[in-house]
Amino acid sequence: MKEDLYDDLLNEKEEKTDFQALFFKYIIHWPWFVASVLICTGLAFAYLRYQIPVYEVSSSILIKEDDKKSTNNALSAMQDFGMLSMTSNFDNELEILKSRTLIKKVVSRLNLYTNIAIEQSFGYDVPLYKNSPLDVFMTAEEADKLEGNIRLELIYSPTGQLIVTAFYIQNGDKQETTKSFDELPAILPLPVGVITISHNDSSPAPQEPVNLKAIISTPTAAAAGYRAGLTVAPISNTSTIATISVQNTHIQRASDFTQELIILYNQDTNTEKNEVAQKSADFIEERISIINHELGTTETELAEFKQRAGLTDISSDAQLALQESSKYEQQYAENATQINLVNYLRDYINNPANNDEIIPANVGLSDMNLTSAIDKYNNLIVERKRLLRTSSESNPAIINLNTGIEAMRHNVKTTVNSVLKGLQITRSNIDRQSRKYESRISNAPKQEQEFMSIARQQEIKATLYIMLLQKREENAITLAATANNGRIIEEPMPAGIVSPQGKKIYMITFVIGIGIPLGIIFLLNLLRFRIEGHTDVEKLTKVPIIGDIPLTGSNKHEESAIAVRENDNDIMTETFRSLRTNLLFMMGDPDKKVVLVTSTISGEGKTFIASNLALSLALLGKKVILVGLDIRKPGLNKLFHLSHKEKGITQYLVAPKSTDLHALIQPSGITSNLDLLLGGPIPPNPTELLARQSLEDTISTLRKEYDYIVLDTAPIGMVTDTLILSRVADASIYVCRADYTHKTDYQLINELQEHHRLPNLCTVVNGIDMKKKKYGYYYGYGKYGKYYGYGKKYGYS
Repeated sequence: MKEDLYDDLLNEKEEKTDFQALFFKYIIHWPWFVASVLICTGLAFAYLRYQIPVYEVSSSILIKEDDKKSTNNALSAMQDFGMLSMTSNFDNELEILKSRTLIKKVVSRLNLYTNIAIEQSFGYDVPLYKNSPLDVFMTAEEADKLEGNIRLELIYSPTGQLIVTAFYIQNGDKQETTKSFDELPAILPLPVGVITISHNDSSPAPQEPVNLKAIISTPTAAAAGYRAGLTVAPISNTSTIATISVQNTHIQRASDFTQELIILYNQDTNTEKNEVAQKSADFIEERISIINHELGTTETELAEFKQRAGLTDISSDAQLALQESSKYEQQYAENATQINLVNYLRDYINNPANNDEIIPANVGLSDMNLTSAIDKYNNLIVERKRLLRTSSESNPAIINLNTGIEAMRHNVKTTVNSVLKGLQITRSNIDRQSRKYESRISNAPKQEQEFMSIARQQEIKATLYIMLLQKREENAITLAATANNGRIIEEPMPAGIVSPQGKKIYMITFVIGIGIPLGIIFLLNLLRFRIEGHTDVEKLTKVPIIGDIPLTGSNKHEESAIAVRENDNDIMTETFRSLRTNLLFMMGDPDKKVVLVTSTISGEGKTFIASNLALSLALLGKKVILVGLDIRKPGLNKLFHLSHKEKGITQYLVAPKSTDLHALIQPSGITSNLDLLLGGPIPPNPTELLARQSLEDTISTLRKEYDYIVLDTAPIGMVTDTLILSRVADASIYVCRADYTHKTDYQLINELQEHHRLPNLCTVVNGIDMKKKKYGYYYGYGKYGKYYGYGKKYGYS
């Protein structure tokens, strides 16, 4: 009952202090943590010093959507009937803004494939842009043919002298060229291209020589880099406003890139919008040129005829007939013009080379159905070209759109043939009416007939010429009235540094600095095969732990082996008082006097524990004897400065009848209450000797004369002597040593307890390093204990 109560008290105490034990297990290694944090922070500082800051510049753009009631009717209808499945026009425009083609145009126009930086002796090279003292240029066409980057190292002096070293790749081999220039601009011809270097007028001349670095990459590679740092995203799902964010090492360069991106986007969009009008303008200019030549010829013929015939006027009847005939001739001319236009469109459409091209529309067609069909077809072609800028022919949207285009093209062809047939019927009717008046005109004099024929041709061509001029002006207005598709509503503004994020890096490195020693200590604890203290023993066995003996001195000094002092309050004396109290509480019965002290192997401190425990019991005023029964390797003589050849118990065990037991007992020399019975000479048969009845007689005699008997026995893991001795013991103390005893040794202890091989088995943890433990804060071994005289260096390990 008392033992169970004692175990409960110990368990309750340890459960309350587990967290603190874990804390102190790590905190004792605080120098590791300090060193690790300092090293990691230093590495973070060096890393940040060599990382070029990357800035983010953001702007907002409003993208106008086409009027769905006009140009997108065909697309909307096709989507309604399920012929097309496409994203909204706004999503397409966002993809166009991020397209490689558009970004490459920006990079080429702004020469962004060339980067210049000024060298620093410590840290990253500072990027330069418009503030660079030198401008380095290579045409985009030549740069796009490079096998790899061209690296230039430039030394520019205040006198204008320039030394250039170029590193480049030619046919897979690395090449190097160095050249000096006395003045600028300078031309550096290389096998891979020509580089022009000039002074930047917007930057002041250097006051001292500067070292610059320039990197010329291919526009394609540079565009890929800018595309990776570009983000285009809508601000919401209900608006057509997008945010454009660019990350770059130079704020001004990022701002210029953003503005140029929007400018080129608008230019490309306007070009696409005006493609129909441009095709119509080309057609109109071609027809005007032809009609102008024919009209000039006709007017010349009319003037020559009048001069040759001396003709001034014609008869009134012929004049009336001519007027009526001219009206039909004008209708005939208009009809002929429409037929010519329709025939041209039919030839244009039937030409395979124009399958994916815009059909000229605003050329003067009078049939609105045909014009509407052509507009719808052109809208589909424009949309297809727009989608192909950000996708491929295999895209399902493109495939569906191709189907719609083919159907619309067939519809246009059918409409063209129908309109042409209608125009031909109209021409037959006009011919029939015109012949009535031609018969009346035929009665006029021959000269008048010839005059009217020439005049009629001149009037037809003049009418057609005027109509084409009118259409050209209308088309020019259409081209000039095109509005930009994208409008900047928020100018590019820097949003700060996005990388490297110094605070975050320092925080991460601080955590890593803490985590590295934590991980190392955890791994070391995980791989430890020796016990470290009370907690480890508690996890390995259910044998009660009655004491934790601190390591507070050096085992190099033999005088430190006797740690308990009378009238002393140092750490070791207090520890053994606690051990003594726990032992007596566990034994309970006053008739239980014999305490056996053993260990697994030699060196765990069993003799030290037995000696100081015996001395502590003696200080209670009890009569105590310490018996050395480790007869194979006696150790008590060393602790008490006695020769191992002194008389001892082995002599009595060999010849109990002829040997006086009391003559073998010696005073300890420390206190009168403690006597010693050493092991004596080492016998040849220790096991058989300890098994004799004489041992029991010896212990029986000592029980009568002493209050307590402490037996220092042999290590139980090496020989069986202790198991033989257990028959005379009332309690057994199993000594283990911190940082020495293997965890696997507790298999033996557990077996001994399970089979009750040792009576009242308990254990003591010896040699605990208080610098690594929590216990000093409970027993007054730390700062608080110094006020009571603790902290002296004693102990035996």
